[in-house]
Amino acid sequence: MSATATGAEPSYDILTFQDLDGWENDDHSAALATFLNTCADLKEPDWRSLCAVAQNQKDAKSFFELFFRPIQISDGNAPLFTGYFEPELNGSLRYSSRYRYPVYSMPPEAKLSNPWLTRREILDGDAMQNRRLEIAWVDDPVELFFLQIQGSGRIKLPGGQTIRVGYAGANGHPYRSIGVELVRRGIYDAHQVSAEVIKNWVRRNPEEGEELLFHNPSYVFFRKVSHVPAEKGPLGAMNRSITTMRTIAVDPAFTPLGAPVWIEKDGENPLRRLMIAQDTGSAIKGAQRADVFFGTGDAAGEAAGKLKDPGRMVVLMPIQRAYAMLPEGDL
Repeated sequence: MSATATGAEPSYDILTFQDLDGWENDDHSAALATFLNTCADLKEPDWRSLCAVAQNQKDAKSFFELFFRPIQISDGNAPLFTGYFEPELNGSLRYSSRYRYPVYSMPPEAKLSNPWLTRREILDGDAMQNRRLEIAWVDDPVELFFLQIQGSGRIKLPGGQTIRVGYAGANGHPYRSIGVELVRRGIYDAHQVSAEVIKNWVRRNPEEGEELLFHNPSYVFFRKVSHVPAEKGPLGAMNRSITTMRTIAVDPAFTPLGAPVWIEKDGENPLRRLMIAQDTGSAIKGAQRADVFFGTGDAAGEAAGKLKDPGRMVVLMPIQRAYAMLPEGDL
């Protein structure tokens, strides 16, 4: 592991399962089912062996306790939990007066140039015109903006069908928060800002709102995801469907993708749950930083947008790997 953003090396502490608040009360079978969704894709021999053992487990709690050890990884930064979700937009495969905001696939030249055009240049210029790069058109530019932040979503078509889109790449410009910009302008205080507050402000102020969205030069392109059934979650960083309230996005510099992670989220609605690290995110940086997946649609989005809480996360590591992480004097 490399040095952290604070300049210090990360520290590792082995805990016991008795140290995990609420461990006895969780649904370990649900966590095991989520673990099985991605563990076959893990390459290291110890993880692959554990995945093979997990296939026929009748007692999920005993499986985790027997083959793993809880490791708390710290990097000097305060723990923070946020939430994310899969948006659901209204759209069409054809342009119309209602559906006029394009969901673009990635042009070849954007893959070769980093950075490429800014958000403003993409939407106001002619670089994307007459190239058949539109996957679909949607009826709300604000929802499309937040679809880009989430990185994947569903588009409901007029006939009742649904298509799913996933992240295909970006234009290479850094993400700039429009919520932070609203605070900088004095329109809101920091504690007032949420996704819904931002959406409502942009809709009430369409001209200023359009300019506010251009404040973020980053632009995300999509691909159609046709092989994931509608009843399953979107694809995460491991290219497998993620699971509502059992998947988290983590910083893979500290937490291996596919690893079980015990969550102790404090705040208004405390959460004590075994989850699986199956996703990443550009804003998810640090050993004690996680994004909880809340599911699909408006209700999930509202719940996810409210989450910004402290706590701690503890990674469950295969036993030999866990002890290998400790300094020699701590063995």
